[in-house]
Amino acid sequence: MVGNSLMKQAIQSLLYFIWAGLFEIGGGYLVWLWLREGKSIWLGVLGGIALAVYGAIATLQPANFGRVYAAYGGVFIAMAMLWGWKVDGIVPDRYDLIGMCLALLSVLMIMFFPRM
Repeated sequence: MVGNSLMKQAIQSLLYFIWAGLFEIGGGYLVWLWLREGKSIWLGVLGGIALAVYGAIATLQPANFGRVYAAYGGVFIAMAMLWGWKVDGIVPDRYDLIGMCLALLSVLMIMFFPRM
């Protein structure tokens, strides 16, 4: 029974990370389009709103601020690589993939390994 509860909590936490990542990277991308690509200011406004939503989603995590944001750094690395691949068409090379896997391993250690 305890194992199911921990698994449910881990899945919920990972979903929060994914949602936060989509809002942060998506929001940053919209601001990028506005400032770097000369697109409409409304994309920048939407990007700012998305970034605020990202900040709110992160507060739903069960761990403390430092642990959540440290672990989120690893999730951000992975999601940014996937975003670059799928949105910008930049295929990750093997070193990108190795780094991404190491970052995700770090996320698992920071968030889910038992503490003494």
